[in-house]
Amino acid sequence: MYVAQPLSQDHNLGDFDCGKEDLSDWLKKYASHAEAMRTARTFVWTRQDEAHVLAYYSIAGHAIEKAQVPPKIGRGGPEQIPAVILARLALDRQLQGQGLGSRLLIDALNRMVRASKEVAFRLVVVDAIDEEAALFYEKYGFRRIPGDMRLVRKLSDIERDLSDL
Repeated sequence: MYVAQPLSQDHNLGDFDCGKEDLSDWLKKYASHAEAMRTARTFVWTRQDEAHVLAYYSIAGHAIEKAQVPPKIGRGGPEQIPAVILARLALDRQLQGQGLGSRLLIDALNRMVRASKEVAFRLVVVDAIDEEAALFYEKYGFRRIPGDMRLVRKLSDIERDLSDL
């Protein structure tokens, strides 16, 4: 139905509108620069043989202080826990309300699990843009860091859940 691929200069970003200005603007104005600077990798969904972007997510290497995460998640880890951050995730308005946000998240998490076979990390971190986003990630087992819009989940738990799908 949709093709997931790395962002390239051939993709049409101009009409992308997810209803959250910060997320839409980041894709249009900053994603290519982040790609060039190697600070984030952005993957987009398009329809087969089309360049119009319908969804995207961005991921980047990260580290999080052990003291910042719930004790059960940080237990046994070093003071700086290697992680990957799901920096952005958004669907164009035309795809919203169809359960595709879950599929986009699963696409991103599967990509992270595959990457973990080459580069070690322990946690997946998400900075939710708002309360609605935080509730979305909590449905998939992410736990909030108290007093923050940041959520975390162990990669091992994600890998186990994905293998059950």
